[in-house]
Amino acid sequence: MQSVLVNSGPNNDYVNGLFTSVTLCVPGTSTCQTISGILVDTGSSGLRVLSSAMTLALPQQTSNGAPVSECAQFQDGFTWGPIQGADIKLAGETASNVPIQVIGAPQFSTIPSDCSSTGSSEDTLNDLGANGILGLSVFKEDCGPACTVAGSSNPGFYYACPSTGCVVVAQPSARQLQNPVWLFTSDNNGVMIQLPSVPSGGSATLTGSLVFGIGTQSDNALGSASVFTTDAAGNFTTVFNGQPYASSFVDSGSNGLFFLDASTSGLPACSDTADFYCPPSPRALSATTRGGNGTTATVSFSIDNADRLLNKLSFSVFGELGGPNAGAFDWGLPFFYGRSVFTAIEGQSTPGGVGPYWAY
Repeated sequence: MQSVLVNSGPNNDYVNGLFTSVTLCVPGTSTCQTISGILVDTGSSGLRVLSSAMTLALPQQTSNGAPVSECAQFQDGFTWGPIQGADIKLAGETASNVPIQVIGAPQFSTIPSDCSSTGSSEDTLNDLGANGILGLSVFKEDCGPACTVAGSSNPGFYYACPSTGCVVVAQPSARQLQNPVWLFTSDNNGVMIQLPSVPSGGSATLTGSLVFGIGTQSDNALGSASVFTTDAAGNFTTVFNGQPYASSFVDSGSNGLFFLDASTSGLPACSDTADFYCPPSPRALSATTRGGNGTTATVSFSIDNADRLLNKLSFSVFGELGGPNAGAFDWGLPFFYGRSVFTAIEGQSTPGGVGPYWAY
């Protein structure tokens, strides 16, 4: 178990960001560095750290002699940087010689056009709002089988970068960024995030726990949590206003509850930004989540006026922040408030069955 904190982050400008510290070491040595301000993200897999936050010199991954870099693609942009090896230490657990991404490394400053065209660059502290991202999703690797093949079907995450320029390369699963938890020697089947409830209108900060393993210790039992299995993409179904939305997921790295659009949600978007909803008064809503195994649960939530919430300059924790995401439900960090949420890793055995699944 280690502490996690919802606050404004290392750049003092984050809202609903869940942060922790990670210790990195040169593989097989005691040359280590602890880096704070790392965003905990159940929507991705693998560790990414800003080059500007690192002092370690880590070994570079290569492909046929050329250094390997990654264009990691997120909904709001991309991170670009080399793949290097490190021992990752978290709460007494160690994942050894794991590929990580070093975001914004100066020697990889030229970004391929087919990467830069995927969105906005998030290669600096000012753009990312965090010193890195710790991806703890239901998947072992950050891309999986799709990135292991050559040709046009490869989504273009990994690049070999000889002196003549970077080209997309087929990347074996074991050489992709890894969810470090499944590489622990114990407590390696998933994680539990526990966060207290947030009062209406928000709060300044929030402290919780990140617990490794599911049903492996006395403090990480599933208890009364219901298991919701996912499909191959890590999604399950949300039913809202009688309409099922199969592309639903739980994502601690999203800073709000993102769902539908103004025409289908019944909530007006803010006049100054299309990213959030701004109803004139708080709206109490509910939806039903349904796993692939048929398990269902009713989730009650509220959406308040984002302009009014974000005007509270000393606050960075809001349980009622939400925005548009047409055709899908992204149960972001506000979903975690007042819950114990389990993320079971694909192929790993747990008392609730073999992952992948969410449980709460």
